[in-house]
Amino acid sequence: MAYRLGEGPLELRDALVEELCRLSGEDESVVVLDADLSRSSGLFRYRERFPDRFFNCGVQEANMMGVAGGLSSMGFVPVVHSFASFASRRATDQVFVSCLYSRQNVKIIGSDPGICNAANGGTHLAYEDLGIMGSLPGMQIVDFTDAVMIRDVLPQILSAPGTFYMRLFRKTKVQVYLEGERFTLGRAKRVREGRDLTLIAAGAVSIPEALAAAELLSSRGIEAEVVDMFTLKPLDRECVIRQAERTGALMTVDNHNALNGLGAAVADVIARERLNVPFVTLGIPDTCGEVGTVDYLKAKYGIDRQSIVEAAERLMRMKAGQR
Repeated sequence: MAYRLGEGPLELRDALVEELCRLSGEDESVVVLDADLSRSSGLFRYRERFPDRFFNCGVQEANMMGVAGGLSSMGFVPVVHSFASFASRRATDQVFVSCLYSRQNVKIIGSDPGICNAANGGTHLAYEDLGIMGSLPGMQIVDFTDAVMIRDVLPQILSAPGTFYMRLFRKTKVQVYLEGERFTLGRAKRVREGRDLTLIAAGAVSIPEALAAAELLSSRGIEAEVVDMFTLKPLDRECVIRQAERTGALMTVDNHNALNGLGAAVADVIARERLNVPFVTLGIPDTCGEVGTVDYLKAKYGIDRQSIVEAAERLMRMKAGQR
């Protein structure tokens, strides 16, 4: 499994807009809606190229979801953007009624989930978006890791039926995958091979930290497998079972509230399948957000590489039957 942990040429928002423009050039049914954030999202470039297919709905995210549902009912494929905090918390009922209950084909982008909107402070940090969106029936959720994944997965999302919620770290240029890598919706991606434990993560915050931690662990004689669970709903349950059998120890790393994000979803599989495996979940505690850099918040909440290394060493002791 080859990967390239470094910096790519594009911020993820630019990669997404480029791919949206390409797909819109091939499919006239694609339209874009934004909540007065086109400069932040980069979607002003889409507006310049497709002015008749871009709708600025203003700072009224709930109404925007209703508009998107209506456009979908007329045969369009609406792609909707707002910050993750507003796309989830503020517009939940409209997402449920106008998109999911009505069985519409709406693709929602929640940018800067978890700690990613760091400088904008607690009101703009979405530690809860997976719990909210994941609880809505029929919602499908993807957390983009890098631009390579965006270019391969976004066309699949736009061509798939139903409502999707996509998490996007706007300004990072992180690159994990080699150009041309392929992904399948609903199936996890093994990024790094290992024999001692499995790190399960998703997104442009957690996957790079998990890979960096795995490299540090390797220098200490512990080989960690890293799995990118980029489709968070429906979760790849078979992957969790397979990894439990393969390495015998599981850890999740979650840029989200630890109570109801990726860790909770993996724990559900472990419990339902009665997997006899030591398990640790790292995530944001049950708290509101605060102002701080992404690096500061990663360390504060224990989802940075050093915290992963320390938790992995504890997990190895659990695996060995030690305290």
